[in-house]
Amino acid sequence: MTIGIPRALLYYKNEKLWTKFFDELGINYIISPETNKEIIENGSKYAIDETCLPIKIFLGHIDYLKDKCDCIFIPRIESDQDRETCLNFRAQYDLVKNTFRNYNLKILFYNDSGHKPQKESKAYKKLCKFLHIKKSLGKYAYYIAKQTQMYYEFFRSENQEKVLKDTKKIKVLLLAHAYNIGDKYVGEPIVNMLEKLNVQPIIAEYFDRKKCIKASKAVSKTLPWSYNQHLLGALELYKDVVDGVILITTYPCGPDSMCDEMIVRQYKDVPIITLTIDAQDATAGIETRLESFVDILNFKRNGKK
Repeated sequence: MTIGIPRALLYYKNEKLWTKFFDELGINYIISPETNKEIIENGSKYAIDETCLPIKIFLGHIDYLKDKCDCIFIPRIESDQDRETCLNFRAQYDLVKNTFRNYNLKILFYNDSGHKPQKESKAYKKLCKFLHIKKSLGKYAYYIAKQTQMYYEFFRSENQEKVLKDTKKIKVLLLAHAYNIGDKYVGEPIVNMLEKLNVQPIIAEYFDRKKCIKASKAVSKTLPWSYNQHLLGALELYKDVVDGVILITTYPCGPDSMCDEMIVRQYKDVPIITLTIDAQDATAGIETRLESFVDILNFKRNGKK
């Protein structure tokens, strides 16, 4: 059996967990390539009007994998740490099953109802049962995979803290979901542009999730989406040690449209710009806005001296 893993959505949060789990079980898998224009165009053909860009990208990766593997790995994430997620994460399985109903597509599915260990481990237990894997082997594979993911997140967060402390460059906090900032088409060009401008990008997504979600309560106790709570908490924690903030959102994201507006209103003393990415591949407008923003940050920093 060869399992296909779409390089989209929660892949950018759970890459180490998923790949290590299958590695420990000795199961072959392939990962779809980095997002490109062709993948987006193919995904857009399956999407209905007003579908957000990440879902179009996701469908494009499914389209790439549909003839290249025995089944495709599609998780359904009902909640994150018992907090709400965008409904698209709950609907992934149903979306793929119905969209590709004419392709005889086989789906390897598990339902994760929360990131508490007992709930997540139960989901992987059911997954192993579907794969006809021995209970003891599956339990061990999940333990190793979970530890790998945790260590990866810990060292990434520690490295981010170190860069934030040590760099003398202009520091810009990027508030973007993992599936946006990690995507080669969506987030990577922005990071590259900033680096060319001698700016140090600080990725909010990479900071400790629990710490950030806790900090977000100081700003809003009612914000329902955990992934947005993560970004909001990072801003609350590090707003005084960065020079500016960039809100990166993909069109048309409902949770971001609400959260970004709240951030702009709440943090009036922090230099903030919003970049909305759609399916267009032109970057000249984004580059111009970034150059202007960095000029403002340089002026502000030099004015303090």
